[in-house]
Amino acid sequence: MTVRVGVIGAGVMGADHVRLLHGFVSSAQVVAVADVDQARARAVASGVPGALVSPDGWALIADSRVDAVVVASHDSTHAELTVAAVRAGKPVLCEKPLAPTVAECVEVVREDDKAGGGLVSVGFMRRFDPAYVALKAALGEGRCGRPRVVHCVSRGVTSALGAVSEFSVTGSSIHEFDVVPWLLDSPVTAVSWHAPEGESAPGLRDPQVMLLHTADGTLTTLETFLNARYGYEVRCEIAGERGALRLAEPALVVSSLERHRSTGYPADWRPRFAEAYRLELQAWIDTVDAGRPSPLASAREGLTASAVAEAVIASMRDGGRTVPVSLSAV
Repeated sequence: MTVRVGVIGAGVMGADHVRLLHGFVSSAQVVAVADVDQARARAVASGVPGALVSPDGWALIADSRVDAVVVASHDSTHAELTVAAVRAGKPVLCEKPLAPTVAECVEVVREDDKAGGGLVSVGFMRRFDPAYVALKAALGEGRCGRPRVVHCVSRGVTSALGAVSEFSVTGSSIHEFDVVPWLLDSPVTAVSWHAPEGESAPGLRDPQVMLLHTADGTLTTLETFLNARYGYEVRCEIAGERGALRLAEPALVVSSLERHRSTGYPADWRPRFAEAYRLELQAWIDTVDAGRPSPLASAREGLTASAVAEAVIASMRDGGRTVPVSLSAV
């Protein structure tokens, strides 16, 4: 069976999903693309023979030719479009975050539960990254003993135009809010937020440093630096009672030129996580095709990550105090 997919959003993420689904994911066929910018939607759809341009996301969801939906539009549209897909009875892969606020995430979870659960998957692709998968396996084998401290670093070249401190949390740090408890099999229970003095742009404190406390007693440090300039880089190290585990450098080539030895950095996240996105999309399509439960992060797990983000932002706005993560709505 071929799963006919409609992709909402033709920006960087949406275009990349269309490219992967069309060229690298078996049993998937992109049949429709929608975007608020029709010219952009047409440009992306033109790369897929037979793909149509829908007038908007709601029309795409309602289209009988679409079996499953990818939501890769602006964060502010995620909840509404995901709920519409659920009400239409269609499996939906929503890019992170599930929604910018916990209240919106709760609404998505309620709708998914009403429909019987399992229609919503959230695009936390690091769960499929071979390096993170190997790190989790090594930790589970007890190689370094009980984890005590986790150190995470997420750096980019430059922030998006108009990015503010809260966006750094909900748009970037939220990956760690999902992957750290996934690695440790333990939820985040409290957080605090810190940053150097001064703004790097109006409304943006950058870099930011967060402390995450998980229920197992592990402490995680997270540095998110949107404007690190030198390249895109993600690090993760787990220090345990008997040793340490860390992600290896992903560079494939070492250059030795003019008495210097070096490796390069990608300009953004796409080269670093290309295989993770492909594996995530393939796993999603396989389960949609077979009618099995999705192995991706669930709507409830998307809500949990947003609850951590909300606590971090509360700490940001209150001088960096430690804020408990409220899981009452989860």
